[in-house]
This record gives sequence, structure tokens and C-alpha cells, in this order.
Amino acid sequence: MRLVNHEPDAIDLRTTPVHLGLGSRAKPVEGFAWDPEVLHAYSAAVAADGAEGRLVTIFDGDGPGDDWERHPAGDELVVCLSGSVTVTRDVDGVPDRVVLGPGEATVNPAGTWHAVDMAGPASILTVTAGLGTDHRPRTEARPTGHAGASGPRTP
Repeated sequence: MRLVNHEPDAIDLRTTPVHLGLGSRAKPVEGFAWDPEVLHAYSAAVAADGAEGRLVTIFDGDGPGDDWERHPAGDELVVCLSGSVTVTRDVDGVPDRVVLGPGEATVNPAGTWHAVDMAGPASILTVTAGLGTDHRPRTEARPTGHAGASGPRTP
């Protein structure tokens, strides 16, 4: 995993997320993967950006998400690119659902547990404050108050 200062070619956000950092810098993240070793290396490489750093990526999927997650360092923008997506937030123990179609977006407020479900094949773009992200298995009916594994994984 390495941050690239200048990428002259097209970037596929599905395989190469972009880190938005201090000083309005945008750096592709080559060799990125959703495994603990790479996530740790990414977190270390962008630590100086603190809560202001953001990870931009595209996810393709079909069906319900596996995890609840929350981003204590900042808000997360979720944009539906294709298909239909339901974002469910846990608001004081009550599910708050937002259905998105292509071109529609929602913001998950900092610290709010949320999950994303895709109705059939769908794609989303996320802009996430990854610092301190928590995850919980979706099998738990209510995620609020639980600690989880930290890392920038999203949505």
C-alpha cells in the first residue's frame, strides 16, 4: 500500500480509493485492500491528517450489508451511483431509513451507527472520515454502545 502524489492516468475508485488530506491534497491509495495489515498501513500513512482525512471509494454490491459501522471523527457522505440503496441509521434505538436512487445522497452524522443494504445490483460512492471507525456484526439488533474493531473500512 502506498499513497501516490500524482497519478496521470484514470483511477478506478473500486480498486484504488483516493485519500483526501490536509492542504486540499488528493492521493490515490495503490495496493489498498480491506485486510487488517493494509488498513493499519493506510491509517499510519495518513495519521497526520487526523480527523480531517477522508477516504473516497466506490462499492458495488447486491444484498444486505454485513456490519453496522460508525465514524466518530466526522460525517460520511453516501452517494448512490446505480441501483437502489437503503441506508439505515440507529437513532436512539429507532431505525431511520433513507432510500437512495441514482444520483441521490445522504449524510451519516459523525458517531451514528449505520448499515447499507443494496436492493439488487447497486453501486455507491462514499466519502468517509475513517479515523476511529467502529464495526459491529449486523446480527446484533441494536449496535449502540458497543465497541468495535477500528479502521477506515466503509460504508
